Amino acid sequence: MNFDPPLQPACLIRRYKRFLFDAVMEDGSAITGSCPNTGSMRGLTTPGSRIWLSRNDDGKRKYPHRFELIEADGTTVGVNTGLPNRLAEEAIRAGLIADFAEYTDIRREQKYGRQSRIDLLLRKQGAPDLYVEVKNVHFIRTPGLAEFPDSVTTRGARHLEELADMVAAGNRAAMVYVIQRNDCARLKIADDLDPAYHRAFTAALAAGVEAYAIKCAVTCDSITPDATVTLEDK
Repeated sequence: MNFDPPLQPACLIRRYKRFLFDAVMEDGSAITGSCPNTGSMRGLTTPGSRIWLSRNDDGKRKYPHRFELIEADGTTVGVNTGLPNRLAEEAIRAGLIADFAEYTDIRREQKYGRQSRIDLLLRKQGAPDLYVEVKNVHFIRTPGLAEFPDSVTTRGARHLEELADMVAAGNRAAMVYVIQRNDCARLKIADDLDPAYHRAFTAALAAGVEAYAIKCAVTCDSITPDATVTLEDK
């Protein structure tokens, strides 16, 4: 996925109220923009950090600038949680997940479960439907090890239960964790930050839900899924 038009560099002043951030552009102008990430963003909100912003001047947004990338831990990290579904689809179409190779029909945001929508629904004649839930990952505490979640996610635990229901109904179901950074070779479930999610994850695997993790090459020009990584606790 390429950024078009190119992103604009800036210096982060603060991120606040979950949806907003203040920054200073390279020309010295101060701006307020929207943050497309309602999570805790642990480790990715340090004042003074170099960031990159997209801009849309169509008049439909209250804030034209949107927070896309940040420089942290010696690498570039994507923070936009609206991108992982697209990145997961790119990864699947590129054949990064070999277990999905037989599926050629990929549909987004299909209704299923308990009044929910599945991120991706994969179909092929003669094969069981494959329900794919996608999660964004950008949190690390140990070099080389990505972790999910970075805060309590009741909604995420419910998604795991719904995927298990799909398996019980005779379908396939899978979690795909998209790591928007290139410095991680492993991913683990952060059981200390959300024990309930960890229990739901373990139960889902026992019920037949599959799980995969993909890391991305992130630059100020593009984000590209480039490899699967080891998923611990699997």
